Amino acid sequence: MLCNFNLPAGFPSMKFKGSDNYVATQDLMLAVNAAITLKRPLLVKGEPGTGKTMLAEEVAEALKLPLLQWHVKSTTKAQQGLYEYDAVSRLRDSQLKDVDGGERVRDIHNYIVKGVLWQAFTADQPVALLIDEIDKADIEFPNDLLREIDRMEFYCYETRELIKAKHRPVVFITSNNEKELPDAFLRRCFFHYIKFPDAETMKSIVAVHFPDLKQELLASAMKTFYDVRNLPGLKKKPSTSELLDWLKLLVAEDIPLEALQSRDDKVAVPPLVGALLKNEQDVTLFEKLVFMQGRNR
Repeated sequence: MLCNFNLPAGFPSMKFKGSDNYVATQDLMLAVNAAITLKRPLLVKGEPGTGKTMLAEEVAEALKLPLLQWHVKSTTKAQQGLYEYDAVSRLRDSQLKDVDGGERVRDIHNYIVKGVLWQAFTADQPVALLIDEIDKADIEFPNDLLREIDRMEFYCYETRELIKAKHRPVVFITSNNEKELPDAFLRRCFFHYIKFPDAETMKSIVAVHFPDLKQELLASAMKTFYDVRNLPGLKKKPSTSELLDWLKLLVAEDIPLEALQSRDDKVAVPPLVGALLKNEQDVTLFEKLVFMQGRNR
């Protein structure tokens, strides 16, 4: 039986069964529900553009949970997720204390900026929490969150209070595998790797975004996409999101079907290739391959 996380009466069952806007494979749904059952963060890895961030958004919507998002940057520190003390503003206000008699300055709570973890812990109802691209921060970042994520509490030294979670949030952590995460952190997570969609799954994904797309155009576009993606030596393979962008452009520009079809099985340069290939090395490599195949005909 799935844990209910102190849910209020009438709150829907905490079990993800997919959504109309997100094609989730069976193993992905199992991973989400396993993390909920174990009361552990779900660590999701996969190529950029495979829907890791969108997963958290769709699960939150399906389970009727508010979603708090923490998008990690290279300069992000773990403390920012808890709180920050704005000492500069307090000093400035102390110099202007005659304005309000110094009442604001006396209460240090006025200078505590609550981070997303504080907000998630003190929310009156369960929430979903997304810590996005955790591998962008320095190696100490996940280590600094070990205790807070494990015990669901932290201490605010400025106000001398222990902030404890009223309800355990459903935590999603995404990583693009830019750097390895510490073993101690990994032990506290349930892990799932989102594999790149096969052709059938990809057709289902496309159908969500383009329900009226002609099947002939879809078939030709899919063949071209996978031809490009499977080229050896690409520095960055096109992702699901880039396929969707490319299809949007093909429809918007009314590209004829013939432009996507080659007379044989050779790879051809597709129209609007800049939606699929995102650096000059890959474009050059692709053009060289097409040129060589053209000479060998």
